[in-house]
Amino acid sequence: MGALTDTGHEAGVVSRALRTVQTLATEVVEQIAIENGVCLYPIPMRVTDTQSSAAEIVQLPCGATLESKCPPCARRARALRAVQCRQGWHLESEPVRDPAAATDDQRDLVMVRAEWEGWRAEAAALGESTEAIDRAIADLDEAIEGAGLRGDVRGRAGAVARKRSTRRRQDAPDLPRRVMRRTTLGQMFTGSAGRAFRPSMFITLTLPSYGRVRNGVPVDPAAYDYRRAARDALHFGKLVDRFVQNLRRVAGFDAQYFASVEPQRRLAVHLHMAVRGTVSRADLRQIVAATYHQVWWPSCDEVRFSGDRLPAWVASEDGAALDGDLEGAGAYVDPCTGEVLPSWDEALDRLDADDEAAPLHVVRFGDQMDMQGVLAGTPDADQRIRYLAKYLTKSLGGGIGAEDHERAAHAARLVEALRYEPCSPRCANWLRYGVQPKDAKPGMVPGRCRGKAHKPENLGYGGRRVLASRKWSGRSLREHRQERRAWVLEVLGLAETGDGGREVGRYLWRPVRAGDTSLPTRRVRLLREVARAQAWRAHLAELLARANDPPPMSESSLSGNVDVLIRG
Repeated sequence: MGALTDTGHEAGVVSRALRTVQTLATEVVEQIAIENGVCLYPIPMRVTDTQSSAAEIVQLPCGATLESKCPPCARRARALRAVQCRQGWHLESEPVRDPAAATDDQRDLVMVRAEWEGWRAEAAALGESTEAIDRAIADLDEAIEGAGLRGDVRGRAGAVARKRSTRRRQDAPDLPRRVMRRTTLGQMFTGSAGRAFRPSMFITLTLPSYGRVRNGVPVDPAAYDYRRAARDALHFGKLVDRFVQNLRRVAGFDAQYFASVEPQRRLAVHLHMAVRGTVSRADLRQIVAATYHQVWWPSCDEVRFSGDRLPAWVASEDGAALDGDLEGAGAYVDPCTGEVLPSWDEALDRLDADDEAAPLHVVRFGDQMDMQGVLAGTPDADQRIRYLAKYLTKSLGGGIGAEDHERAAHAARLVEALRYEPCSPRCANWLRYGVQPKDAKPGMVPGRCRGKAHKPENLGYGGRRVLASRKWSGRSLREHRQERRAWVLEVLGLAETGDGGREVGRYLWRPVRAGDTSLPTRRVRLLREVARAQAWRAHLAELLARANDPPPMSESSLSGNVDVLIRG
């Protein structure tokens, strides 16, 4: 028996009470990983060299954009968005790139595809089977896509758009329309000293009031219009699209923007938008007042089915008694009468046929708005960029402290108001109001829609948190990431190839299955990635210190660029 300590316990034995206050090893490992920019939940992939048959396990980052899921990945995503915003805001030349010319291989593949399409048309005209030809065409289409062509050679059959009156609402002011100039750049101005400058805008737009609030909480929750708040949040993205359309018509040029959607303290979404070019404040106020979005959906104000009385799914083979009313695999029927509920298209047809029909909802911006002029290279521009990216790693429903019971109750009431609101044509909540969702399938239950907008952390907004126009910087987010990676590789003296530092086509990537005995535990993998990250940073810092003429780096800090290598 070992020697006893002063507390009466055997030496080397830790009591249960002491163990409960000790820090968990897993928490320390994760904390160190976060400090070194290492993904907390890496995805293991087995990379096999087809020439030597050698294999190794590579850790791919999870790519989470929320700090609550993976802080290092979210931090990298936020930094990359800040780079994208900075590079496109104050351009002096058009960010338009001419597409690369088609290669001989690409042209040959399309020519072969044309021959097979002709053979298929001939076989179909003669009434012959085209099954073998279709398989060959599918293989060709896959080869064409792999050859680097963008888009689809088959094209897409356009759906017949529903036509509605384009006449503006009588309660919305008309907008001036100016001759469009084929440019994405704002107007150039000349100052008193002869200095030319091209200002841009930073715009903040909010939703209207739904009731009096104090410190982000309704003064009278019973009088607060939660239904309107829920519907405004659901259709906020469409309202932003309308605003951009109106802004371009009034500005007279193809205004480009970079925007982020964030929550206000009252938990209503609002918009921060960096715009290249300017309009007058009077024009902007008029644009905001004239912008609206009408939701032409079937009515969902009257509940037809609830509780245990919900529409039942009937498969087509079981619905012979319905005299062919069922289409496709099946449909939802009234549980009492057996009547098939109108499909989504049928419900819209009825709406179109009603000349006195009104939109389900009209969403507008509130009276509060702000516009600030911003010049390139000023501290104000940098501050605005940081502000745009400030909340990108937070959920819309986050930021409520554990002791903030009133705001938590406010959020819960908003989530409950969203529970039965249809978020899209495919939402299961349409069954509650007697309409089959678009592309209905068995197992749909009102109040249990898995759409993004119904999740508590999104508070009704199901769109993207970052909105960037196509000609903002002339490059995709992936190209911005590759640019930062190329900078680090150049400093390190490493050659970049087409497959993340590996020859294209030489390596096979396969996910490592759970339970694979060759896969180390997550803690061990995190520790190895931490060591790798520290080695990269030390090596890069040494090279920069010895370099007389290092490559320019304006996008991010040293640590942020090394994170790009850690990511890949």
